[in-house]
This record gives sequence, C-alpha cells and structure tokens, in this order.
Amino acid sequence: MTGSAIKQKRETSGFSKAYLIVYNVVQTLGWSYLLFQVVTYYVSLKSANSLYETVKWTVIIFQNAAVLEIVHAFLKLVPSNPIVTLQQVFSRVMLVCGVLMVTNEGRDYFGLPLALFAWCITEIIRYGFYALNLIGFVPDLMKWLRYTTFIILYPVGVTGELLCLYGAFREVSRNRLWSVDLPNFINFSFQYDYFIMLVMLLYIPLFPQLYLHMFTLRRKVLGGVNKFPENKTK
Repeated sequence: MTGSAIKQKRETSGFSKAYLIVYNVVQTLGWSYLLFQVVTYYVSLKSANSLYETVKWTVIIFQNAAVLEIVHAFLKLVPSNPIVTLQQVFSRVMLVCGVLMVTNEGRDYFGLPLALFAWCITEIIRYGFYALNLIGFVPDLMKWLRYTTFIILYPVGVTGELLCLYGAFREVSRNRLWSVDLPNFINFSFQYDYFIMLVMLLYIPLFPQLYLHMFTLRRKVLGGVNKFPENKTK
C-alpha cells in the first residue's frame, strides 16, 4: 500500500470515527430528552395532550434515525451484522411509522409507556456505551449496565411493542386501514391487519434469538460475572 493510500485510509477512518461519535452522542441526548418528556408527563399530570402527542416528534426523529445503523453496518463502519441490525431496527421503525403514526388504539394501549421506558433506558445506555467506547474510555459501571439491564428491559420493551401492535391490529381490522381488496385494476390484494399479525408472529423466533445472543455477549464481555462492579476508587 502506497503512502498516499495509507494516509487516505487514516483520514477516512478518522472521519468515520468522528462521525460515529457525533451520531452516538446525539442519539444519547435525544433519548435522554425523550425519557425526560415521559417522566415529566407522568409527574406533572397537567398535560392536556396524550402521552403520544407529548413525545411524538422526539420518538419519530430519534427512532427513525436508527435506520442509519443499517447503513453503518452495510458500509462496515461498525462490526455489527447487517442482517441482525436490519431485523432490530425494522421492528421499531415499523412500530413507530406503521402503528403509532397511523392508529389511535396502538397509542392508547398500556404498551406505549412500557415500550417508551424500556427503549429510552436501553438506548441511553447503548448509545452512551458506544460513544465512550469510540473515545477509548468505558467505565466498568457502563459496561455492566450495557450487558445487564437488557435482562429486564428487553422483555418489558417487547411486551409493550406487542401490546401496541395488538391495539393497531384491532383498529386496522375494523377500519380496513391500508388494505387493498380484490377485485381491482392491478389485480393485487394486501391486508394490512394480516401484515401486523405476521410482524407479531415474527417475534416468536426472533426475540429469543436476540435475547440469547445478548447473554452470549454478556458472558464474553463480563466473563460470566453477575455481581455489580465494585468501586475501585481509593
């Protein structure tokens, strides 16, 4: 490799690292603000708006920004598996764009606060961990949180997501939302309620796979240590 090629590669690597640091910091701040909105909504009890109306634009912006993670994986800016990343991001983007933005019952079910709380805490820790890892400083506590809190938060988040999907399924089935019936001039049929049901069914094989994968990573990173990290400061 020539000197100019090596220099260009280093410059590209440096730019990619700076970009990823900015991306992860912005996402950490965005999800922190979303958590602040959710907590404030329940603490104040004075808002005339629903929870969804309160957090709508924040969750739309920062959840859809996760689509960039698929691009990062395919471009190999990060070591993540592109297909696994696609599966993880798709379920949430579909929930936001295909459920919360278009149905009322998907927002009104108790699943929304469950999903939001689990998402916020998970993403604050995850993006914060990535940002710190990129600058080469990850405290033991952050590492422990990254590979431990999922044990509770993932099932809680999935429960919330499924409740939102169920509420949307009922409304879509009743109102025939985004459904195309035969006969029509393009000879095509699409039932959106069936699609939502398919997404719900996909949680059965995919969630255990992701959940067990996180336990594998936990054993690899933490070495099977389950206890809370000790304070090593003297």
